[in-house]
Amino acid sequence: MPYDMICLIKQVPDTRNVTSDVLREDGTVNRQALPAVVNPDDLFALEMALGVKDKAGGNITVISMGPTSAIEVLKDALSRGADKAILLSDKKFAGADTLATSHVLERAIRKNGNYDIIFCGRQAIDGDTAQVGPQVAEKLDIPQVTLAESIDYLNGSDIEIKRIIDGGYERVRGVIPLLITVTDTARKPRPPSVKRMMFWKKGKISSRVEDEKEREKLSNNRLLIPIWDLEGLGCPAEICGFVGSPTRIKSVENVRLTPRESKRFDTSEQGIKAFIDELVNENTI
Repeated sequence: MPYDMICLIKQVPDTRNVTSDVLREDGTVNRQALPAVVNPDDLFALEMALGVKDKAGGNITVISMGPTSAIEVLKDALSRGADKAILLSDKKFAGADTLATSHVLERAIRKNGNYDIIFCGRQAIDGDTAQVGPQVAEKLDIPQVTLAESIDYLNGSDIEIKRIIDGGYERVRGVIPLLITVTDTARKPRPPSVKRMMFWKKGKISSRVEDEKEREKLSNNRLLIPIWDLEGLGCPAEICGFVGSPTRIKSVENVRLTPRESKRFDTSEQGIKAFIDELVNENTI
C-alpha cells in the first residue's frame, strides 16, 4: 500500500558559531549573520520517510517555513528522494516561536491535502524545544509518537514504532494518520543523488519567476517550487510570527568557560596509571 507522507524540515543557523554578535536586542537570532544548514534531526526524519517509500511506495512532500533562501533546504531534500516541495515564506512569519510556527505548518498541511504519516525531526538545533512536531499533531487532532528510532511494522493503517526512552526503548502500536518525531539514533540519512542534485539545481521558487515562458517551462519540468504566504494559507496575522508568539526572551548571557588547573602525565606505564587514578579520585570515571 503506497503512503502519502509529509516531512517537515527546517533551515537553521549553524549554532556552533552563535555569539552575542548575532543576537538581536529582543533575543532573537539574526539568521543572516550565520551560515545556514539543514536541521540535522530533520534528515533522519526524511530518511525514515524514504525507507517507507522504498518498501511500500508512495510520495513524500517536504514543507519548510523560512526565508526564500530556504529553497536550498528543499532542494537538498528533493535530491535525497522527496517528490514535492513547498516553501512557506512571508515577512509576517518572522520571529515565530514554536506555537506560531505550528499554526502556519498546520494550515499548510491541511491545504496540501490528504496525508498518512507526518515526519519531523526530534527538535531543531536553533531552539532545542522539541515542541513543534507535537504542537502540529495537536492542532491536526491526530496521534503522535515521539523519539522514534524505527518503524518495525507497517501494513495498511496499522503501524508499530520503536521509540527511545530513558534506559532503553519501547514499541508502540498505532493507526494512521499520525505524526512521528525521529531521533538521531535512527537509520543514517542517505546522501543526495548526484543525478537529482543536477536536476534540482535548476529549480526555482514560483515568486522569483516573472517570465511566463520560463515559468511554463519550469512548471512542465516539475522545477517550479510553490511558495505559500500568509494570505495563501488563510492564516490570521495575529497568530503568526513575532506578533503571535507568546514566548519572550528576557535576557541573553554569554557563558565563558575558563580553564582550570592543568596537569601533565608522561606516557610510561606509571604515568598512565597515575592518570587513571586521578580520574577515579575526581569521580570522572
